[in-house]
Amino acid sequence: MDTMNEQSVDDAGSSVSELCYECGQAHMVLENHLYDYKDEVDDELVCHICLQPLLQPLDTPCQHTFCFKCLENFLQEQDFCPMDRKRLHFQHCRRSSLLVRNLLDKLPVHCPFRPDCDMVMQRCELDPHLHNRCVGLTKYRAKIENKRQPSVKGTQQSAAEDTTSAPEESTAAEASLQAAEPGLVNPAFEEDQDEDDLPRLSSLLAETTIVEIHRADPQEELGIQVVGGKDTPLCNIVIQEILRDSVVALNGKLAPGDHITEVNGVNITSVPHSYAVNVLRKPCSVVRLSVLQERGFAVRGSAQERSGGGGGGSSKGAPRQTVHVALHKRDRSEPLGIKLIRKGDEAGVFILDLLAGGLAARDGKLHNNDKVLMINQQDLVSGTPEMAAHIIQSSEGVVSFTVQRCPDQQSPEIIEEAGSSNSSPSRQGNKSQQHHCRRRSHYQKDLSQASMCVEKTVLVKKEPRDSLGITISGGRENRYKVPIYVTSIQPVGCLYRDRRIKRGNVLLNINGVDLTQLSYGEAVSVLKLNAASSTVVLKVLELPDSEAGSTSDELLEAGKENSYDWSPLWVMWLSLPSYLHCCKDITLFKSNSESWGFSIVGGFEDSQENHPFFIKTIVPGTPAYFDGRLKCGDEIVAVNGVSTAGMSNSAVIPMLKEQRNRVTLTVVSWPGSCV
Repeated sequence: MDTMNEQSVDDAGSSVSELCYECGQAHMVLENHLYDYKDEVDDELVCHICLQPLLQPLDTPCQHTFCFKCLENFLQEQDFCPMDRKRLHFQHCRRSSLLVRNLLDKLPVHCPFRPDCDMVMQRCELDPHLHNRCVGLTKYRAKIENKRQPSVKGTQQSAAEDTTSAPEESTAAEASLQAAEPGLVNPAFEEDQDEDDLPRLSSLLAETTIVEIHRADPQEELGIQVVGGKDTPLCNIVIQEILRDSVVALNGKLAPGDHITEVNGVNITSVPHSYAVNVLRKPCSVVRLSVLQERGFAVRGSAQERSGGGGGGSSKGAPRQTVHVALHKRDRSEPLGIKLIRKGDEAGVFILDLLAGGLAARDGKLHNNDKVLMINQQDLVSGTPEMAAHIIQSSEGVVSFTVQRCPDQQSPEIIEEAGSSNSSPSRQGNKSQQHHCRRRSHYQKDLSQASMCVEKTVLVKKEPRDSLGITISGGRENRYKVPIYVTSIQPVGCLYRDRRIKRGNVLLNINGVDLTQLSYGEAVSVLKLNAASSTVVLKVLELPDSEAGSTSDELLEAGKENSYDWSPLWVMWLSLPSYLHCCKDITLFKSNSESWGFSIVGGFEDSQENHPFFIKTIVPGTPAYFDGRLKCGDEIVAVNGVSTAGMSNSAVIPMLKEQRNRVTLTVVSWPGSCV
């Protein structure tokens, strides 16, 4: 690759903003970084899609390796491996071994600012070299600043004095190696950086799509585990896991982290968890799902991406009203707290979510599902989230929105059927959706309702030959380390006749023998041994209602109907007392230029009591995604050993921002509801 010379500097003065902050080369925002390699690279380390040395390498099940971005883009159009054309799904690919990644990181590369800088270094060292030590970059910035001086001199004297007081800041911003203001995404994604630090990733790309799942047997399970719901801080229904060899896995179009918004035309964006599970479990030959899928981050776009195109996107459905909203930023670094997406069925940019505590949520005038027509008088009728992100980032002080919305947009009628809302039907519109993250969850009831989890002791007198007649599941060797719980009560046993033990009860001890820390096999042995006694004393924990107005029995009926294969819903696990939690530490590593790649919801709020923190989104191509251990719906108990109990969202996010290269999250993970 040709390095940058004097002529290219002179010719590219107006296009400096297109330089990549990490590799120092000019390339498209969503393309791989470009490097000038010192030596010829072994073919085994080359991606056979882009024919360049691998970046963020992914291994396929058929033992081929490609760049993350190359393979992701390829599989958006195709469903087979580029090498052997075997059927391939992106979620089946895995990050390459540490050995391979280290070999790639150690490839020698030239500094892109030759001949002013003749340094040769390992590829992984180029990023810090550019931002801390590169003489060529310093000279390059100076030359660009000199080209700008004639226009600066033509300004008023007062403006000139202001700019000369901080020339390096102005130049660095122009060189696109400076920090960009976050405009759209949850601050948990972002790095809190000073003016001389690296830029942040500007926008989170997401889009809605329709996926059809065909089943030969209408009763067959989809084979996914889901979390979330209106009765939890997650609000939306999110796929936690896709089970191997299930119909969804064979379909290959869904992935963990996808948000399910509709099922066969039924909107489930604002319904309780148990209701959504029942909708997903409804037998049918074809399941048509509307899902929101994260596509990853886009780096700050170039000036050329700001041309929004004036095509008139037609409004669908009911007539829409136009609303003008002005948001006032206290400083350039204040995030708006807006998440924007593109939709598959309509051109333009739409508001997906207003993040709790953000400027837009506090203002209250923008709503979910508003279509953005203009930002600061720039047309976005046929624009993209990337364009909107660029406009917001270049704005100071006031950010003016012109949006279009349906005047009678309502939450779905099934909310009223599902119950659990104290609001009247006239108040179920966008305003309710805007603040749904702040609703009190079932596990956050007042102390006066402390009967949520009830411990009870059951004494059963029986014949020595009588069996207890229960089946159990769980155990601490289980992947999610759930305690032992009752899955069924058989008519042949003494507990069936007693009727005080119920399906879903957590077994704490039997005849004084603790069961809470045992594996499944150990628990079975202890139960059999003590069942031989004529008197059995069982101590159990009865789990609470999932939502106001629902009984435990109704919630349990939402579980699998097969009594031998029954499991509780995800929301039931959230009510377990902390002494039954089995936490795990997950340590993530990243470079300075990366985001951690996850968003959080929850936290203490003065008016809404205390909510645990949950992982809501994991972004493809980020450290959290590649690590693979964090799941949507995981509860964050501590950050670097500091408990998050009682903390607000605004307190936890800075804790995450401060961790530059390493963070340890203590999490509790519960199995999602199977559908």
